[in-house]
Amino acid sequence: MSERLTPGDTAPAFTLPDADGKDVSLADHKGRKVIVYFYPAALTPGCTKQACDFTDNLDVLAAAGYDVIGVSPDKPEKLAKFREQENLKVTLVGDPSKKTLEAYGAFGEKKLYGKTVTGVIRSTVVVDEQGKVEHAFYNVKATGHVAKIIRDLGV
Repeated sequence: MSERLTPGDTAPAFTLPDADGKDVSLADHKGRKVIVYFYPAALTPGCTKQACDFTDNLDVLAAAGYDVIGVSPDKPEKLAKFREQENLKVTLVGDPSKKTLEAYGAFGEKKLYGKTVTGVIRSTVVVDEQGKVEHAFYNVKATGHVAKIIRDLGV
């Protein structure tokens, strides 16, 4: 079970391939706030809803100084299909090794339909301009989560 992050922690560095196979690093966003959200799988109903909500609110978040990166264990090819099919504008990166998911406490045991399984824990971590964790939300719901983040951040 990976450790969950708490406000004040240094956000783990990562470099992961995006939907086009280009590397995206947390360090690329230094000086801006970053919302890093972790979701189980592209092209599934809940994850599609969440990605569409982030896309619909991207301009509002960007105007408030936030970049958004979605992380899943998917390969770039699947992320590209997801982006094209749903017309997503949010940056999607793949973590097939699950090392970044684990570093952020977003992979481990969770309840799924009453059973304990190991998998991606739907989570969102807000990283400040200096690379420190500002907020860490775990076991979030796909529906309504983006609106809640916007409220919590005062955007």
